[in-house]
Amino acid sequence: MSAHPFLQLSGVSKYFAGTRALENVDFACERGSIHAVLGENGAGKSTLIKIISGVLRPDTGALSLDGQPFDFANPAQANAAGIVCIFQELSLVPDLTVADNIALAQPPRRYGMIDRRAQRHRAEALLARIKCEDVDPNALVRDLSLSRRQMVEIAKALGKQPRLLILDEATSALTRNDVETVYGLLADLRQDNVASLFISHRMNEVERLCDTLSVFRNGRHVETFSKGAKTDGQIVRLMIGREVDAQFPPKPAPTPHVPHLHVDNLSWEKRLRGASLTVGRGEIVGLGGLDGQGQKELMLALFGVLRGVEGRVTVGETQGVPTSPAIAKQAPRRIALVPEDRKTEGLMLPMSIADNLLAASYAYVSVGPFINPMLESQAVSEAIAKLQIKIGDPQDPVATLSGGNQQKVVIAKWLMTDPDVILLNDPTRGIDVGTKQEIYRLMRRLADEGRAILFYSTDYAELIGCCERVAIMYDGAIVAELSGDAVTEEAIVSAALNIHAAPVGVAS
Repeated sequence: MSAHPFLQLSGVSKYFAGTRALENVDFACERGSIHAVLGENGAGKSTLIKIISGVLRPDTGALSLDGQPFDFANPAQANAAGIVCIFQELSLVPDLTVADNIALAQPPRRYGMIDRRAQRHRAEALLARIKCEDVDPNALVRDLSLSRRQMVEIAKALGKQPRLLILDEATSALTRNDVETVYGLLADLRQDNVASLFISHRMNEVERLCDTLSVFRNGRHVETFSKGAKTDGQIVRLMIGREVDAQFPPKPAPTPHVPHLHVDNLSWEKRLRGASLTVGRGEIVGLGGLDGQGQKELMLALFGVLRGVEGRVTVGETQGVPTSPAIAKQAPRRIALVPEDRKTEGLMLPMSIADNLLAASYAYVSVGPFINPMLESQAVSEAIAKLQIKIGDPQDPVATLSGGNQQKVVIAKWLMTDPDVILLNDPTRGIDVGTKQEIYRLMRRLADEGRAILFYSTDYAELIGCCERVAIMYDGAIVAELSGDAVTEEAIVSAALNIHAAPVGVAS
């Protein structure tokens, strides 16, 4: 056993425009260990890992790696020392191939030129290591699903031969099979004496994987303890600094709902195969199944993004598949979509918080062709207050907000259009416990106001806790519908694997 921790921070602080991001943090982790870093969005986790990985430099304090002090000026220096990060925001170049991305920093060379054959073989070996043999090294990254892009990011990190691997919500976009692969990979790296820092808001992952847990709150390191030393409730109280409410708001008593959204035999290319479902006013209907079974395409079709959709969509008394998002969001349909990836599909990161909030609803704050500044300011203020978005100034770039507050901006943007039908595509992915609870309560409140909500989640506990009914998709079709007491994890998993289709309202 080494006389000193492998990674050690002493008295580290970081401020942005006078705002505390980290203050006087002491922190350490060991080799051959998976160390969880927990906290709400804005707790300081991202700043911590950016300092360790050379993205930021601390204002005060000292850092050491394997007993040697370091102060990296950039991520390349950190990589050279064996510190490698996998961020939730992918660092891949969409218009390059998978092989190009994996070898981007140090491509193999021959006679001074990039050795394309060696680069491909290296990519194939790394993809095989993470069980992604189905990914073509010559495929463009932009043509891959979000889950596959995340796995390519992991392969890229492994190619740098890390001594310290930092994973920031690296499993949040993955399918269940890919999550299991990452679990096995981390266990192998632990056996190889690699240190891993694991940032996740999914407590089941932390309990399964991690040896040691550290909690951060408001830029301060609160406590470090061994796995099993505290209950989930105690950990969450450390994270948020208060007692925890019930995770999910109570569901209303079962009542029949007149369908407001009616989807009948919807098909598109080979991704949707006759999908049919209904959602009533005041109802939250879950959309389950393994990732990539057509859930995203179903929502995009309902929002008018896809071309060539066949089948019938009825909203209220209005029939017809929307042919554009502009038509979908307008009366009489009034459909809103909170997309899968807030960074690339939901926000314009360099633009201001106010501009992002108003992006879908300028018609509501305009008089003729001109924006009314008073209406604009009032609408932005009301949206920020309604969702309790933590900001400095509405004119700050939305990129400066934490992940949870960015997601609130995406949701608020669409609520400003006063939708009757709300499509939520995994809206709690990669956000903290406290913000998740706020979103659950918001969903219930919106349903109680009479909105029809279709809610896709990769977290089965959310489907069970939030939804009156859950429709399970497999290979582009709805293969089962569960309701009432039949909405259980066992029934959802059975239907998701299409072991046998469950009758409506009956557990598989």
